[in-house]
Amino acid sequence: MTQKTTNVVAFLLLSIMFISAFSSYLGDSLTMDELSHIPAGYSYLSQKDFRINPEHPPLIKDLAAFPLLFLNLNFPSDSDAWNKDVNSQWRYGWELLYNSGNNPEQMIFWARLPMVFVLILLGWFMFYWTKKEFGNKVALLALTLFTFSPTLLAHGRLVTTDVGATFGILLAIYFWLEFLKRPSKKNVILAGIVFGIAMLLKFSVVLIIPLFIIITFIYSLLKRENIFKYLILSALIGVIGTIFVILPVYQFHILNYPVQRQLSDTIALLGGPPMESLKTLCIWMADKPILRTLSHYLLGLLMATQRTAFGNTVYFMDMISSSGWWYYFPVVYILKLPLAFHILTIITLLLGTYFTKDYFWKNTFKRLKNCIEKNFTAFTMTAFLMIYWITSITGNLNIGVRHVLPVFPFTFILVSWILVSVLKKIEKPAFKKAGVLLTGALLCWYIFSSLSSYPYYLSYFNELAGGTDNGYKYVVDSNYDWGQDLKRLKKWVDEKGIEKIKVDYFGGGDLNYYLGNKWERLDSQGPPQEGWLAISATLLQGGRGYPVPGFNQSALYYKWLDDYIPVDRAGKSIFIYYIED
Repeated sequence: MTQKTTNVVAFLLLSIMFISAFSSYLGDSLTMDELSHIPAGYSYLSQKDFRINPEHPPLIKDLAAFPLLFLNLNFPSDSDAWNKDVNSQWRYGWELLYNSGNNPEQMIFWARLPMVFVLILLGWFMFYWTKKEFGNKVALLALTLFTFSPTLLAHGRLVTTDVGATFGILLAIYFWLEFLKRPSKKNVILAGIVFGIAMLLKFSVVLIIPLFIIITFIYSLLKRENIFKYLILSALIGVIGTIFVILPVYQFHILNYPVQRQLSDTIALLGGPPMESLKTLCIWMADKPILRTLSHYLLGLLMATQRTAFGNTVYFMDMISSSGWWYYFPVVYILKLPLAFHILTIITLLLGTYFTKDYFWKNTFKRLKNCIEKNFTAFTMTAFLMIYWITSITGNLNIGVRHVLPVFPFTFILVSWILVSVLKKIEKPAFKKAGVLLTGALLCWYIFSSLSSYPYYLSYFNELAGGTDNGYKYVVDSNYDWGQDLKRLKKWVDEKGIEKIKVDYFGGGDLNYYLGNKWERLDSQGPPQEGWLAISATLLQGGRGYPVPGFNQSALYYKWLDDYIPVDRAGKSIFIYYIED
């Protein structure tokens, strides 16, 4: 396949992805995290004040908010959520979007558009790197898997940090490998700048630091290079990223953040164990003119780490817990990716093992060393997958497959690389043809599975879960119901001529804005209700799951609805009941 043909096909694939992502987000109402991220980003750029949502770095929120600067929005500067409360991100978000005379639909539309471009840029860079490293066929196969990934399509349309973090990790690893191969002044500077940018996308990106330490040591040993030279240059890259990227960006964001307000906010947000010494240091730096920028970055990092350690209350396969399950992410990963991809992965691993079984039979260490040296990029990707999966499994923050999005591009690349390599090694024409046809059939299934879920990408589940309609039985929250179907509930209520409906809604939309006087709040903790009821899947399942031992919060309050069948759904995630006397 020629370079021109390869590039044309890649352009068509990314165009399909852009159209799918853009057109599908038009029908989605505001999701939970967007209620915080969009207004937070606007406050950074318009006020140069970083008091809202410090637990995430600002860059993605800045990108989303940039178009809003041209909308002449009213800023709720007199709101208690801005003036008095500490990080009252949800209340402040509601004030800016729905209670300040602004047009929330217009704001949501323009804030999401840059996110789609980030998604496309991620796909392009993955294609570029894969083509450069592994060739045209591998690049196109990986890009096909990327283009039609329901999870990437779901979260690449929303103002959240997960796709941005994935892009930052991919970019940072690429430039680090360039630095290892050619430690020139240019590559050191580029690696430092990209490292700093990556660290401004999401705090989980810090997981690339142990990866960089590991691969730098291994690379220097394999190439018999001076390890001390690499260590000094690695430290220099970190300094460049910190001093010339992270700190200037944070300095801009706190220009109008009053010093005493920053100090009091930091004290309020950092209370108690763990990491008490780091928290004490962060608080001490918060009002020091030279150090307060670094303090604010450290504050966000500590808040993110603390949240990962403590977890959230979540529903998972008929259970309710706030401490998490080690097998949560593996199960969700299996259920949220198209089944065709899992079959392709298994076949690829089996064939790859078969064709390499004799290679490592003798002189295993020497052969392994040669294999890593020859395929160091693939080894780096594999090492990252191991680090990220281990960290995800051992953490307690089980709220969505989006948190393991950074493994997606590397998995797509490695599966594609091994598969293409294996197909080349098959000597018998009949077997080779069968392998190509099977791969093509699985890809068609994969694409069909994705397209058939349009526009409900966020709620997508594969055939193992019984399809999208049944995914809520396993997990909810950002895996299934993040508030995206409120506009569809409004449409349903209007079409059916419903005068009053009781609603228990989970998400970033405002019920008064969409439903006006046609709704009233459903008391989830009260006795069984009558009439029309609309309940978000996250809240419905949260009230039907059985608490694990040690869970002492309210539970089973929606168990009475097991005796009723929903009459309809708004989209996929809001269940509608009619309960008669």
